Amino acid sequence: MDGLYEQLRIIVHQIWMRRWLALAVAWGICVLGWLAIALIPNTYESRARVFVQMQSVLPSQAGMMPGDRAMDLIQIRQTLTSAANLEKVVRRTELNTLVGSNRDLQVQVGKLRTSIKVTAAQDNLFEISATASVSGFSNAQNAKLAAGIVQNLLDLLVEGNLAGDRNETSQTLAFLDEELRKRETELAAAEERRVAFEQRFLGVLPGEGSIAQRMSAARTELAGVDRELMTAQSSLAAMRGQLASTPPTIPAYDGGVGGANSYAGQLSQLEGQLSQAYARGWTDAHPDVVAIKAQIARMRPQAARERPGAGGIPNPSYVSMRAMVAEREGQVAAAAARKAQLQSDMAQFSATQASEPGVAAEQSRLNRDYEVLKRQYDKLLEDREQVRLRADVQSKTSLLKFRVIDPASQPTVPATPNRPLLLTAMLIVALGAGVGAAFIFAQIQTTFPTQGKLEQASGLRVLGSISALFTPEQRARERQRLVWLAGGGGALLASYLILMAVEFWQRSTVA
Repeated sequence: MDGLYEQLRIIVHQIWMRRWLALAVAWGICVLGWLAIALIPNTYESRARVFVQMQSVLPSQAGMMPGDRAMDLIQIRQTLTSAANLEKVVRRTELNTLVGSNRDLQVQVGKLRTSIKVTAAQDNLFEISATASVSGFSNAQNAKLAAGIVQNLLDLLVEGNLAGDRNETSQTLAFLDEELRKRETELAAAEERRVAFEQRFLGVLPGEGSIAQRMSAARTELAGVDRELMTAQSSLAAMRGQLASTPPTIPAYDGGVGGANSYAGQLSQLEGQLSQAYARGWTDAHPDVVAIKAQIARMRPQAARERPGAGGIPNPSYVSMRAMVAEREGQVAAAAARKAQLQSDMAQFSATQASEPGVAAEQSRLNRDYEVLKRQYDKLLEDREQVRLRADVQSKTSLLKFRVIDPASQPTVPATPNRPLLLTAMLIVALGAGVGAAFIFAQIQTTFPTQGKLEQASGLRVLGSISALFTPEQRARERQRLVWLAGGGGALLASYLILMAVEFWQRSTVA
């Protein structure tokens, strides 16, 4: 600890012995640094914040999707610093005094564009800032100019000059209407050519589409008609077989008790009674069974001589089956006629196609032209309706509403440079540089501040040392030099204070 203290004393003594060097270096650096700081022009900055409220109650069908509204916000940021708007700002502020020609105007517009910043502070919240440091203007003029630039930008924004160009919308609608009329005429002509071609070549074939599609559809329909015809013929044959085995009439019974109006009916009744007798367990020797058999034997010859169907009624099954047979016959006839028609149409078209081989190519060309015109027409129609809807929405409602949160600030303090901080930093750096120069110069000189340093350097033992002795005249001169040193240091500090006072006085004049 004693060694460190001794080293510190040695350093302080060496610097003190070269105090005039330290003061000279400090004065030189301060003068040069303060002069450079004084030459830096003041830059004043004005800020304002604007809240942009987007229309959110319109349906998405109106073309106002969230992505479209976000694009509107981006467009606002881009058009706010457009050349047209910046020219208006130049004309409305003191920058107009610097404009003598169109070239000067463009120069001022370019400088103004670099000094304006539009940043998104939060969602839908924008901050507009502008700086001014015109060399020919005073600090008060630059401060007023910065505030004027921001205020004019706010005026342009709120007045709605950036909400959209109605003339451009009208021109767009007129252009789209004209193009639609042209496409409609061309589409009608293409439709007429297509209809004439189909009437000439494709009218005999069913369906829509190209030749290949219609031929394929005709073959598919012909195959279906063949299957339908085969099914109808098979069903008709089966129905005719059933009809042949079904009697046209059935026996009819009167309303009496067991009485019949024909021999066949009576014979049927007797056979039923015989079956009931057998069911009761009677045998052939039973008297009733014997009597019934006798009656049946007598009735058979008479029933055989009786005319078929006499005393009977029409069979409902036979009548229904006759109707079904007639229906099947109609289906077979219709399917056969459709098959013959399809075969005739296909044969006729094949003959036409063979005689004119360019029919397929002509149809492909007509269809291609028609589809291209149809797509163009539909796209133009959709664009026209969307533009018209957006124009109506823009003219009848306000998609974007601007509200100024913070008006353009009036700067009183330069944004750059921070002269008080720079002046203080330069003073500290100069004092440090002076002390450092004195220390470095002391290290370069080959002197020995203590006996120990001399012993270390020479390797010999130092027997003693003699302190410096000053006469009264020398002491007076030393005191005079201390006064001069204090005056030099005080003058440096006073210069610093004067510069700070001038800086704050200039700021007060701006306010």
